[in-house]
Amino acid sequence: MNFKLRIALIFTSLSLLGSGPAAAEDGSQLSVKGAALQRMAEKGPDLTGVGITEKLGESVDLNLTFTNEVGKVVRLGDFFSAKKPVIISLAYYECPMLCGVVLNALVDSLKELQWSPGKEFTLVNLSFNPKEKFELAAAKKKNLIEALGKPEAAAGWHFLTGEESQIKSLASQLGFGYRWDENEKQYAHGAGIFVLTPEGKLSRVLYGIQYKPTDLRLSLLEASNGKVGTIVDRLILFCFSYNTKMRTYSVAMYRVVQVGFVVTVLMLGAFIAFSRMREIRGSS
Repeated sequence: MNFKLRIALIFTSLSLLGSGPAAAEDGSQLSVKGAALQRMAEKGPDLTGVGITEKLGESVDLNLTFTNEVGKVVRLGDFFSAKKPVIISLAYYECPMLCGVVLNALVDSLKELQWSPGKEFTLVNLSFNPKEKFELAAAKKKNLIEALGKPEAAAGWHFLTGEESQIKSLASQLGFGYRWDENEKQYAHGAGIFVLTPEGKLSRVLYGIQYKPTDLRLSLLEASNGKVGTIVDRLILFCFSYNTKMRTYSVAMYRVVQVGFVVTVLMLGAFIAFSRMREIRGSS
């Protein structure tokens, strides 16, 4: 593979065309200056329109149709019928580079996540290469489910292919930009996954080629408005907020203080009530 294309695509996935820093695999922060990226684009492939544009709060068209891994035509809305949050990844099955990295990173995160596709949420991958058919989707699903080691996840992780018009429509609604590079015979694209509410609204975009299990869990909690998970999960979500610069969830100290104050008041009230009851019983 062309070295310049490899470098350009990696930086595209991490910086998403200079829209902010992204977490590298070692936890350090990388940023690409516009001038440097422009020089890469001039020397390498055309990256116009490649990247991810956040469209948080926008709805996707649930009437779009695709073909699943067994060759059946399905509506996008079918995956939202369970009223659970939905994660959508856009990756084509014969991609020689980023798509495989994104899907493998998702597997690694799911291994550490207590929740499972099909139970607390639904997971959908769509190939944005219209030439790929359901046989490739079936093979990719088999490989990834085996790598995940959770056979039950097969019921909640769907692999789709589709017509170009339907693919482009969903990609545009999600803000996922990609283009075919004729010289390299492959697609240039960014890297990220999209977390949607049970109603089909884009709630959060997780960027890059590594997804922290904590971020994945919090994004699903956020998308479900606290309807999945336990009371403890909801409390944890309250104490965290999404840092748009760091592109990760971080502790919101003012909320931690609020929770601490409420807990202290409740404990003090309980102590006073218990002491009062003891006094009443002792005097009776």
